[in-house]
Amino acid sequence: MLSFNGYHIEPIQLQDAWNLCNFITANEDRLKRYFPKTLAQNLTPDLSKFFVEKKVKQFSLKEEFLFTIKEKVPKELVGLIYIKELDWDKKQGEFAYCIGYPFEGEGIMTKAISYLSDFAFSDLNLKTLQIIVHKDNIASVRVAENCNFTWIKTLKNEYTPPGEASLNMELYELYKEIEH
Repeated sequence: MLSFNGYHIEPIQLQDAWNLCNFITANEDRLKRYFPKTLAQNLTPDLSKFFVEKKVKQFSLKEEFLFTIKEKVPKELVGLIYIKELDWDKKQGEFAYCIGYPFEGEGIMTKAISYLSDFAFSDLNLKTLQIIVHKDNIASVRVAENCNFTWIKTLKNEYTPPGEASLNMELYELYKEIEH
């Protein structure tokens, strides 16, 4: 779908199940706090197969969009990006994303979110995109800021990680430019 710097972004596909399981289990420690559901649904190849089938179906029904970021060679899965919490009446969606340990700090997610923001505005006709992030997740805050998302407000007790107290989260938004 989209390519940059030796990586490509594409919708989740049925053949991604095995790679997804490998990616999830290799990054389990970093995913358990903010992606506990994705983690729990991908701990074995069979679970990943069911998860991918569900996500492919949701993609085709425009209920949620899950994209993979892969190296062109050797096609290793390096990250995931969701466009979720879609409100078609408000024309609004939310990004959620994660990247594997070996690929953090390379600007891959910033490029990917930038490309997918353009896709969401042009192909999905969304008008508002959101990123909801904890202030201590500096890398994720930087992605939002580098992609021109604007800090809107702190959402009180917005998210409760497994086994923790609820956390305040920061809401960032990006708006489709109105063409004159």
